[in-house]
Amino acid sequence: MSTVDWAKRANGAGAGGAEGRPHGDRRDGSARDGEPVTADGMMPLWAVSLGWELRRGRQVILNGQIRDRWWFADRPASFREVVAGLLETRGAEVVGWWDPVGGLTFPLPGHAERFDELREGRPAERAGAGGTPAEGSGGARPPHTSEDAREAGNTREAGNTETPPADGPGSAAHGRRGGERERGRDRLLAPRQSGRPRAFEDVVATVHRLAASPDAAIAFVFEDVDHHLPPGQPESQLGYLRLRAAMTDAVTPRSATGPAPHARNAVLCAVGDVGRLPGWFHLEDPRIAALHIGPPDPSERRLWLTWLRRYFNGAQESSRAELEALVGATDGMAAWDIESLARTSWLRNAPLRKPDKLLELHRLNVSVDPWTQLDRETVAGAAEVLGSRVVGQSTAVRAVASALQSAFVGVDFGTSGNARPRGAFFFVGPTGVGKTELAKAVAELMFGDQSTYARFDMSEYQQEHAAERLAGAPPGFIGHEQGGELTRRVQERPFSVLLFDEIEKAHPKVLDKFLQILEDGRLTDGRGQTAYFSQCLIIFTSNTGAEQVRSLLEERDELSYPQLEAHFTRAVEEKFRQIGRPEIYGRLKPGVVVFDMLRHEHVVRIADRLLRQLAESVRERHRVEVVPDTDTLHPWIAKRMADPEHQAYGGRQIRNELELVRSALVSHLLAHRPEPGSRIRVGVGADGTVRVSPDGAAPFSSEGTRRA
Repeated sequence: MSTVDWAKRANGAGAGGAEGRPHGDRRDGSARDGEPVTADGMMPLWAVSLGWELRRGRQVILNGQIRDRWWFADRPASFREVVAGLLETRGAEVVGWWDPVGGLTFPLPGHAERFDELREGRPAERAGAGGTPAEGSGGARPPHTSEDAREAGNTREAGNTETPPADGPGSAAHGRRGGERERGRDRLLAPRQSGRPRAFEDVVATVHRLAASPDAAIAFVFEDVDHHLPPGQPESQLGYLRLRAAMTDAVTPRSATGPAPHARNAVLCAVGDVGRLPGWFHLEDPRIAALHIGPPDPSERRLWLTWLRRYFNGAQESSRAELEALVGATDGMAAWDIESLARTSWLRNAPLRKPDKLLELHRLNVSVDPWTQLDRETVAGAAEVLGSRVVGQSTAVRAVASALQSAFVGVDFGTSGNARPRGAFFFVGPTGVGKTELAKAVAELMFGDQSTYARFDMSEYQQEHAAERLAGAPPGFIGHEQGGELTRRVQERPFSVLLFDEIEKAHPKVLDKFLQILEDGRLTDGRGQTAYFSQCLIIFTSNTGAEQVRSLLEERDELSYPQLEAHFTRAVEEKFRQIGRPEIYGRLKPGVVVFDMLRHEHVVRIADRLLRQLAESVRERHRVEVVPDTDTLHPWIAKRMADPEHQAYGGRQIRNELELVRSALVSHLLAHRPEPGSRIRVGVGADGTVRVSPDGAAPFSSEGTRRA
């Protein structure tokens, strides 16, 4: 059943002509040649659901995208227009609207006058029988003010036919004085009217009285009441109690006759987030229902895009299939976003026939794409640059460099991968072999800034509820307005390298979040805001299988890389089977990269790098040059790292061993305070002791020694 059929059955709404309908849209669902088939909706589905809830006799709290526009009666309409039109269709004689800024207003013509009649207990006035209504449709002022008195006097004076003759003596003065006396007497004898209520408490009291009376069908909407009544304050609690009483005490008006159930007088709320309302306000009473308003569905998006099609860049050259592709790609977007999408197509020179590029430019909202600013030669030599940062991991470096080059060139299977991350890797291997360092190197190479690298320690996400930290808490829970750590990071910096360290420690519910990221390239937080990962590099690291490396080294003298690769591949696959998430491994399998253990030549290179960093620190702080004696340091560190227990800890163990060298240097600087510009030599004696001596002195004197 189509949307319009639902609307007709639920609300009796069958009006709405062809005027204003998008081109190509017909009542029979067909389309003109070359035009896309569009849905024919009289109202959004949430409005149909609202009508059903009212027929059930329930009051409704509308929450969600109440600031958006919607397709209603064959034209774009605001949220207020949709709700007011629906309530009038359902027979409401008065539709009132209250919000903290505008106070009490009436969005439909003639309803203000009818409200005044009901509020004052007067019968409905008819044109020609009793003159015009007593008050206009605007926000009337109490008539006892001076301005109202003058207006009443002017009206009385204009309608006074018994004026003194103009040719009598003193006729002008007598006329003015007589008129003033008569107007004064009318003001004294005329009954004073209280005027329309202004304060929230007065409006609620008036609505409560009218809703509890069966004399007339009325409907009132209180918008943004959560901002007017902040939680935690006594007066707010009382305000919510009064509003709930007005909602639950509403009765069915006498005008609703017949055997079928009819709606009660409607007292509704409209808020952006139902979580900001007290839970007891709507959860403790079954007569109150919460109705969430989500983004437009596909049929509504098709109507919007068909109506806006002529405003897109390159609309004449676009095909029906390209417009339909844009309908699917705009899933989750608000109507205002869809309308601004047409402006983006002209501002960014993105034609309609390239929907993926158009959406990418619209979502990122940046004028400089770091991927397009990369130097071609830099990308081509990515393996060499990354290899200089990460020692001994040629296989991992080549795999990452190849993926970066593919992302830069933009070659993929079809267009389905445009929304997915630019790359997804699963780094696995022994600890301390450069997995995190490679992620930092990629961030600096691609984006020129290491701050684009963000690390998430998954050992902090071992509990099931920890998934809320990534995408944010749902409405009504603490921290909901802050959003998720991951989604907020990507929204703020869409060009990022995201490292999820020790992914095997995360709870399986947390891993489910990554299924959507890897497949669709997006994740929606608890606030309803979507983060897009299409410009991100995602790296998972794992030490699964690393605990068996020590036993493997003890069993054999040498462990080749193919043997190590087979071991870690089996361990990772078995791990995902154990936690019941083999589908995640299936998506990550093309990006699984096994890191090699540190070999002898790698140990020496890493040790030299750490020694250079140590010497640079001494030079900056004390202006003293440190000369490492590599002839003794290299054999010493290689021997220390030959122990299988030390090999299992990788590069971190090399740093731990060189801690002896740092301690010896600190002791020497404190004891001897070498002059700026001097040189000192550091090495290892035959007995395995780290020694520091002034350069040029007898080699390895006893001063400044540390037993290794």
